[in-house]
Amino acid sequence: MKANNLRDLTNDELSNKISQLKEELFNLRFQLATGQLENPMRIREVRKTMARTQTVIRQRELEASK
Repeated sequence: MKANNLRDLTNDELSNKISQLKEELFNLRFQLATGQLENPMRIREVRKTMARTQTVIRQRELEASK
């Protein structure tokens, strides 16, 4: 997901998105450990999307503090 799309979401939606991504990452790591993971690049995609989401949240916090 692109950062521009993330900026359109509310703070609550971003928090929910992070929770969903954390759960997906856990499941992907579990599949990796058991040898059932079909697409190992999905782990990288999820981690990057989490980072983008957290960046958008942090940018909003900084703007609000000004």
